[in-house]
Amino acid sequence: MKTQNKYDVIVVGAGHAGCEAANIAATLGSKVLLVTMNMETIAKMSCNPAIGGVAKGQIVREIDSLGGLTGIVADHSTMQFRMLNTSKGPAMWSPRTQNDRTLFSLKWRQLLEENHNIDFVQDSVNQMIIENNQVVGVLSTMGNKYYAQSVVLTSGTFMNGIIHIGRDQTKGGRMGDRASYGITEQLVSLGFENGRMKTGTPPRVDGRSINYDILEEQKGDTNPTCFSFRQPNVVQDQHSCHITYTNPEVHDILRENLDESPLYNGTIKSIGPRYCPSIEDKINRFSERDRHQIFVEPEGWNTVETYINGFSSSLPQDVQYEALRKIKGFEQAKIFRPGYAIEYDFFFPTQLKLSLETKGIENLYFAGQINGTTGYEEAACQGLIAGINAHQKNNNNEPLILKRDEAYIGVLIDDLVNKGTTEPYRMFTSRAEYRILLRQDNADMRLMPFAHQLGTISDETYDALLAKKNNVEVLTKKISKVTVTPKETNPVLIKYNTAEIPQNYLLDKILSRPQIKSKHLLEIPSVKEWISEFSLEEIEQAEIGVKYKGYIKKEKENVEKLSRLEHIKIPEDFNFNELISLSTESRDKLTQIKPTSIGQASRISGVSPADISVLLVHFGR
Repeated sequence: MKTQNKYDVIVVGAGHAGCEAANIAATLGSKVLLVTMNMETIAKMSCNPAIGGVAKGQIVREIDSLGGLTGIVADHSTMQFRMLNTSKGPAMWSPRTQNDRTLFSLKWRQLLEENHNIDFVQDSVNQMIIENNQVVGVLSTMGNKYYAQSVVLTSGTFMNGIIHIGRDQTKGGRMGDRASYGITEQLVSLGFENGRMKTGTPPRVDGRSINYDILEEQKGDTNPTCFSFRQPNVVQDQHSCHITYTNPEVHDILRENLDESPLYNGTIKSIGPRYCPSIEDKINRFSERDRHQIFVEPEGWNTVETYINGFSSSLPQDVQYEALRKIKGFEQAKIFRPGYAIEYDFFFPTQLKLSLETKGIENLYFAGQINGTTGYEEAACQGLIAGINAHQKNNNNEPLILKRDEAYIGVLIDDLVNKGTTEPYRMFTSRAEYRILLRQDNADMRLMPFAHQLGTISDETYDALLAKKNNVEVLTKKISKVTVTPKETNPVLIKYNTAEIPQNYLLDKILSRPQIKSKHLLEIPSVKEWISEFSLEEIEQAEIGVKYKGYIKKEKENVEKLSRLEHIKIPEDFNFNELISLSTESRDKLTQIKPTSIGQASRISGVSPADISVLLVHFGR
């Protein structure tokens, strides 16, 4: 065996999951091999050139807080920053960036190459090397064997991938890249259950052929922020996006050609993403609508290539052309690359432990679309957790398993493992029952203590967090004790359309009013004198704490009640078939999932409250 072929962790695939997995394991001290089919497409944004969005933005900030790089890379390549849902409560605020596709990929490669614990090889893996039900390495299509204590498989859409444009089919994992073969067949022979999923992408258009003058302009935030707490890099110059709409004429063209769509003529039998449907799916499912929104998004600072968000399609290219040119502003549109659909293999995530290690093969981890998810952010956070836990297990340490009240990442993994998925899983704020606790603004407060304990963030970063936390506490206490006078306060209250005060008032009572924001406090002279000592970020955190104090308290109480079930552990080798009082479905599901606690068992589909009562009685509670 060649010494250079022996590693601690091998990561297969250099998409968003693979890059996070390789970097974090190497940061922790593991010697890592990153295997990719193409060194030129590391962290390629295969679909839209954007990071974040509703719930996804929260995930990116969580990745950053745990020591990951997606947020840092996104900030470096930002063309536009927007905080979504600011008209709603803070649990819904979600950062999103429009990114330069090329810069994003180049920055990721640069940061990975700067990590000297990572080796790279351009090759394709077609088989796992398994001994005694444990993975010990991989075999490549070029005949090379690479050995490691753990393997993280992040295959994206490449396993047995088929690209569809109309009735034409091409084998590939992405337009221009070949598919991967062999792994699915091997894992199925070992007892793993797999399925097929479908996703798609819209056409890319020559921006020079778009009439932007008649489109709606969508500018970035006036005062943009960024994703990363650790290395903040705020965009200085922003590129506008634009909005247009489909119309009945467009819909008629699409309907007339549905028999050419692989989605409707039976060619594609797999399930696509429910919340990101193709344009032909939209006009069919929402036939009562006479228009659908189209976002016109730039692909980079130095290219005219433009992403047509909302017009994902697998229809023939000539049909895409005909329909596209009936959209306002696209009358002379030229297509660089047509939209297409892609089918690929995935493995049902109920076959995983909460650490993302497979139950069937020891030291083998799955992350990303192989687990049935969709989205860069969902993939990246899984890669991060898989990379951490591969390193942890290699060094006989406990895995990092985040709870549902600690992170959206915890919600995502818990959903996948306990509920599974038969369609591409996308994160939403509605999936999190504790979303007032899981805000984008406090991701560092929630997760940096875990990162510091692991060793994925520096002491300086952690010290800065502690200082920030202390400042927020001091500020919150001061706001609850300081009083303001009617003379200096009423002009501000009148300005923002809320009732005047007849006497001295506690400042927290003023701030609790929905019309009053923390920035408005700067207009009260006596308050401005001392509140200016704190950062805008600290002031915002204190404001949320004051305004939503009751909601936060209630959610914490709910967490405390339910967490008691998490402390009741179930032995790993427990035989659920011995409990005849359990329903047949419950016994089957519990045997398949093998929950490690009563709390986890309670979240498995098919396990009823009555079944949980049986378990509680059996375990003496």
